[in-house]
Amino acid sequence: MKYKTTELISFAIDLLQSAGLPADKAKSVAEVLVEGDLLGHTTHGLALLAPYLAELEKGSMRKEGEPSVVSDFPAALTWDGNRLPGPWLVLQAMQVAIDRAKLQGTCTVVIRRSHHIACLAAYHQRATDQGMLMQLHCSDPNSKSVAPFGGLDPVFTPNPVSYGLPTSSMPILVDVSTSATTNGMTNRLYAEKKPLPAAWVMDGHGQPSTDPAVLFQEPKGTILPLGGMDSGHKGYGLSLMVEALTGGLAGHGRADPLEGWGATVFLQIIDPNAFAGKSAYERQMDQVVANCHNSKPAKPEQQVRTPGERGLQHKAESLLKGLTLYPSIMPMLLPWASKLDVKAPQAI
Repeated sequence: MKYKTTELISFAIDLLQSAGLPADKAKSVAEVLVEGDLLGHTTHGLALLAPYLAELEKGSMRKEGEPSVVSDFPAALTWDGNRLPGPWLVLQAMQVAIDRAKLQGTCTVVIRRSHHIACLAAYHQRATDQGMLMQLHCSDPNSKSVAPFGGLDPVFTPNPVSYGLPTSSMPILVDVSTSATTNGMTNRLYAEKKPLPAAWVMDGHGQPSTDPAVLFQEPKGTILPLGGMDSGHKGYGLSLMVEALTGGLAGHGRADPLEGWGATVFLQIIDPNAFAGKSAYERQMDQVVANCHNSKPAKPEQQVRTPGERGLQHKAESLLKGLTLYPSIMPMLLPWASKLDVKAPQAI
């Protein structure tokens, strides 16, 4: 079923405010979650709203307050997020980083003790629309489901890396895990009793599998690093980089006591004007994009795309014709709507 995007955002805001979140924070969380669905990231959009409401209810996501400043240099800041809503914290950090990057070329903000930050791709257009490059990576020191290459015991979360790269037209939006798949996808397919499309997990005996159930059986399996059984050293290396940029720079991570579902965040904004200049940057990136589009397709019916292109097309169509939610999302939200006395949107 399709819904008007504006009504889904209003519905999410009403639920979050009814759960006690102030208006500004509720708006930030709602907009980021719906943006995730608009871009096609259905495990990291409104599918997260019911779990977020549960976190608010039990007090694991803090409702009021501001981040604490741990350190503040002109181009490098560290915040303690104080368990506040992740999307709101990231948007606050983005604004500071963009303002400073316009003055000095770049700015990096690291946030420790944030709550979960939802879909990383959902943030990038706010930077690329201003001609800025953006990096956004995160880890969750409270969780582990990915083993180091060659090991059986989990150490990492999927540790996503993401980039927003402006061009003179459509931006490039990259959002990938340093593991073969995500916790959200394996949890969804396990609940639906469906297999993964490839051997992205490993059972507790070190055998590759397409069955997400191996993650929940004893001995518990793990999600494989990006590259799988044969070249997972690549994902392993990237996971370690994310750990350094998040927990390492923030000074808070896997060496500390568990606090609950959350995130440690690395956010960097780069202004091309501080380097060779915007026009020079766009000339180079436009040529790279053209070369990709002009590459002879392996499947004649499927032209080569740049990362994020399909998601942006999905967003444009959904804004025009309505957004189709993944079938399990609204049934998860309706009990909360009843509990919090919030009217649910009607399908188009």
